[in-house]
Amino acid sequence: MTEPRVSLDDLGAWLIKGNADRVDLTSRFARDPRVANWCVRPGYRALLMRAGQPVVFWASGSRARLPYGVWGIGRVTGPAEPDPPGQTWSVPLDLVILDEADRVPRQRLRADDRLAALEVFRQPQAANPSYLTVAQFAALRTHLPV
Repeated sequence: MTEPRVSLDDLGAWLIKGNADRVDLTSRFARDPRVANWCVRPGYRALLMRAGQPVVFWASGSRARLPYGVWGIGRVTGPAEPDPPGQTWSVPLDLVILDEADRVPRQRLRADDRLAALEVFRQPQAANPSYLTVAQFAALRTHLPV
């Protein structure tokens, strides 16, 4: 299956994922809900990331443990780059993890016909960053607190 090409003309938001089964995201975000950077895979998508673009944080993991799905929202604050140079890539962010009551569980998103085809549902193991189209991001925003 060929990975869909992301176009800046139809980019609604980047989607970055964190696996809560591998890292204790709940404790990490309870201490500090701000996310200043996150790892991304080097490639054309990472090179398209620019300051000001919306970004969504998607928590994944064992379906029985927590209400995984959209846990945060924010903005990219600069280009993705190797950090430290020559090592893994990361992208700087101004992103805040939502209060637990405001997080949007994946079951609710999957039940929304406008969001059922999200790339994160079709390719859950794909590397960061994933993306939402303009229409998908608009639909997601209807599920988020004001």
